[in-house]
Amino acid sequence: MAAITEIPGPKGLPLLGSALDLRRDSLEAFLRARRDHGDVVRLSAGPPGARTVLHCVFSAEGVQQILASQAANFRKDNRFYEELRQSAGNGLLTAQDADYLRQRRLIQPLFTKRQVDGYAGAVTLEADGTVERWRDAPDGVVDVVREMDRLALRTVSRILFGADVEAAVDVIHDNFPVVSEYVTRRGYSPVNPPRSWPLPSNRRAEAASRAVYAVCDRIIAERRAADATAEPASATTASAGDDLLSLLSRASSEQDGSLDAAELRDQVLVFLVAGHETTATSMAFALHLLARHPQAQKRAHEEADRLPSGRSPSAADLDELPYLSRVLKESMRLYPAAPVVGRRSVEATEVDGHLIPAGADVLVLPWVTHRHPDLWDDPERFDPDRFTPEREAARHRYAWFPFGGGPRACIGQHFSMLESVLALATLLRSYELEALDTEVPLTAGITLQATGPARVRLRARG
Repeated sequence: MAAITEIPGPKGLPLLGSALDLRRDSLEAFLRARRDHGDVVRLSAGPPGARTVLHCVFSAEGVQQILASQAANFRKDNRFYEELRQSAGNGLLTAQDADYLRQRRLIQPLFTKRQVDGYAGAVTLEADGTVERWRDAPDGVVDVVREMDRLALRTVSRILFGADVEAAVDVIHDNFPVVSEYVTRRGYSPVNPPRSWPLPSNRRAEAASRAVYAVCDRIIAERRAADATAEPASATTASAGDDLLSLLSRASSEQDGSLDAAELRDQVLVFLVAGHETTATSMAFALHLLARHPQAQKRAHEEADRLPSGRSPSAADLDELPYLSRVLKESMRLYPAAPVVGRRSVEATEVDGHLIPAGADVLVLPWVTHRHPDLWDDPERFDPDRFTPEREAARHRYAWFPFGGGPRACIGQHFSMLESVLALATLLRSYELEALDTEVPLTAGITLQATGPARVRLRARG
């Protein structure tokens, strides 16, 4: 066994450490930390006495240790998750221990492959609507970041709420970015004022959270009232409530009971937020990359064109879209929707020859590991064929982990892939894309955030 060595890291400024670098461009600061100091790096930020210390792990082996093989020792107990709990509830994303296991057992049956495949119709319905709306795009130009956010939010709202899509979309779209920015800023700040103080930032965030909660509570209450008065299903009538909200409302077991009203709302918020922002990011950058790489786009068009004409793609068509699936995986490598994943260590633990102390804030970073030169040749190059079955099998399991891993792996990863591939196929059957913005400015919030547009010019296909 290699000797345990002191964790290296940048010295930073005498008073602020690496705070300015992290504030200017945290994603670049993390990349530079790996280049300069190796696979386990200690970053400190903030003034003495109120300093945040981050232990960053970049190797695939280290990531596996933290997310999977020693997951019980690395918990969601850090400041960021506490801020997220206070703003978005104790749903599946933030719950721990018995709460998490109970929620996961109740919800897992709703995300089997068979169940998720049944959501394909909602995906293509919204994707077809986008195809039609794009026909009226001014000068044939759209921003795929904004468009995929709209498409993903409408899709997950339709799957959750059925016919009540419009009631949720505008409220979530207008208010959740306020909550996201607030949680991110407080989660990484060394010192925060109490939320109860009447500061403008606290008031804006509280108002945004109340608006999001209110729309979820109203739809849930209306649905439960409708279910209570609905006629029993018969052989000639559809069962009441095939949407995910109704399924969540009915989820129960002798061991775990059922979700109460607060738990149900928290799960709805998780699916609305995590289920739309992450998928929107993946789809937007897949389109952005295809627009920048005409040969890859040509291959994707040819594959989509081989699907049966006269109908929308279905879940059964996923196996016929292997290249588009590879495009999506490569876009998630270069632009992972969750670029930074945090944990807190319970006990002192050796990782890659370095001792991470008990109680330490630990980060694993898809943004960096997905660009690690020991794992990826020419890592900044867009190459969907990195994800052929043979090349995937030859790589470390945690060289690519956009959905996390271990016992807290994303429950919705099959849904995200299904939605993204089918929606992209639908759009590409109708349009060619030409990139107008080759670079898109980014920042790391709760998810990866584009701070500028990714515009493409559309050309209708025959």
